[in-house]
Amino acid sequence: MENGKSKIQSKREGLSRRNLLELGALGLAAAMLPGQVLAQDKKLKVAAIFATPTEEPWVHQIHVALQRAEKELGIEYKWSEKVQTADFSRVMREYAQGGYELVLGDAFAAERESRRTAKQFPKVAFLFGSGAGPAEPNFAVFDNWIHEPAYLSGLIAGKMSKSGTIGAVAAMGIPEVNRLVNAFFAGAREVNPDIKRKVAFIGSFFDPPKAKEAAIAQIDAGVDVIYAERFGVIEAAVERKILAISNMSDQSSLGPDTVITGPVWDMYPTVEHAIKLVKAGVFTAQDYGDFSRMAKGGSFLAPYHKFDKTLPADVKELVEKKKAEILDGNFRVNVDEDTPVSD
Repeated sequence: MENGKSKIQSKREGLSRRNLLELGALGLAAAMLPGQVLAQDKKLKVAAIFATPTEEPWVHQIHVALQRAEKELGIEYKWSEKVQTADFSRVMREYAQGGYELVLGDAFAAERESRRTAKQFPKVAFLFGSGAGPAEPNFAVFDNWIHEPAYLSGLIAGKMSKSGTIGAVAAMGIPEVNRLVNAFFAGAREVNPDIKRKVAFIGSFFDPPKAKEAAIAQIDAGVDVIYAERFGVIEAAVERKILAISNMSDQSSLGPDTVITGPVWDMYPTVEHAIKLVKAGVFTAQDYGDFSRMAKGGSFLAPYHKFDKTLPADVKELVEKKKAEILDGNFRVNVDEDTPVSD
């Protein structure tokens, strides 16, 4: 099999990361559920189909979660990366015909193709990142709802900015990206209503050089804390010696003196739940989106690392207070999917 992933978007009124990401073959025909319990001595075969390299942040988190499941849940895991849209259905069929009971993926440009192919294999469980809903009997969906820790990161950015101007370099103006950037800015403006915003979209999910270039332009315009929604931004922040907020994973190692923290997406709760249902023979088409929220353990704020000693106590106390309110259900971070613009 190949290894790869690519992305295209289309959601609601426009492009959407969720519509772009469709998890491949995860599903069990509802009619087949009774009696389809996996034998305890048989390893569940799980596959993933990625359009981009596994280094790309979004895909990386899914890949890492499946590798963990391989160690902790005893599954057999195989993946394909850099899969072009024209090849997506073919790769799905190869896995389904190869005895893989659960197939995940990011279909992006292959939304229709993946749904159509999934119907041909009702005994296989398919789980895809998608902006559309699940489809019976075996096509489940998920998304990375990490706007809550993005908001918490914004509180820190608003407090730490000395210039009063913060920035964000992101993939593109689609709902799944917009809600993270908007949550980040909302947190910053909660602690500093006068904060100014700089926003740039690079038109790609993985183009580090372009992201770095956009970040440098923002820094030259006065940004002193920047949200690295894409890879490449932290490199610019390190070179220019400004503070940065990472995204998707703990990226402190890329700039120990630069990266304060950032929202982390943990796909393991989603993967673990799907695997358990498939093993039990009760997998159904459903929306797994909630498993990415903080309350389910699917997202959290990365450790402060070196900044644990230098971050002001009042800032850390504020973050902990808001975090507790989110986890208790006493505070909801607004989901704003409109495309943000610079001030």
